[in-house]
Amino acid sequence: MHSKNKRLVTISLLSAISFVLGFTPLGFIPIPPANATTMHIPVIIGAILEGPIAGIIIGLIFGISSIIQALLRPNILSFAFINPLVSVLPRILIGVVSYYSYKLVFNLFSSKKGNTISKSADTISIGVSAALGTLTNTVGVLGMMYLLYAGRIAEAMGIEKTAVGAVVLAIGLTNGIPEIIIAVLITIAVVKAVKKAGY
Repeated sequence: MHSKNKRLVTISLLSAISFVLGFTPLGFIPIPPANATTMHIPVIIGAILEGPIAGIIIGLIFGISSIIQALLRPNILSFAFINPLVSVLPRILIGVVSYYSYKLVFNLFSSKKGNTISKSADTISIGVSAALGTLTNTVGVLGMMYLLYAGRIAEAMGIEKTAVGAVVLAIGLTNGIPEIIIAVLITIAVVKAVKKAGY
């Protein structure tokens, strides 16, 4: 019962944070022609602390917020984010990738001595999980945009369709690298603080 209550509280808290981020400038940072985001971070943290289902739920909230943002604060690429395959599916997958990458890396690098678990293995696992979770978001969203809307992106940006791939890659590098760095730093700090507190 305590474990269920803890999971419910964690999911509720991180979902609330995602909701707040989704409707403030903190969640979506305009870097034309797209938006950089910090909203994937609660998804990653939830997945590491409480498992893939928690990550999926928080990711779903992230995705729905993206659709609402596309409707309320449109930019030249907002038409793509109205489609759940672009805005919701990759965000749901963040939680799955983050959880299982954390577990995989932890099992590979951890060294157990009695009841003591290597702190460095845990830190590495959290960092890798945060990086791969962020990459899932970036590659998933931009990949779906390219597959589904290359022609419309070219038209909206006034470029040749053959140049869309390079533009999408540029957006991924411009937004993705800072997002990965921020996610790794914040996720390690938050997860380790929560674990240290014994929550």
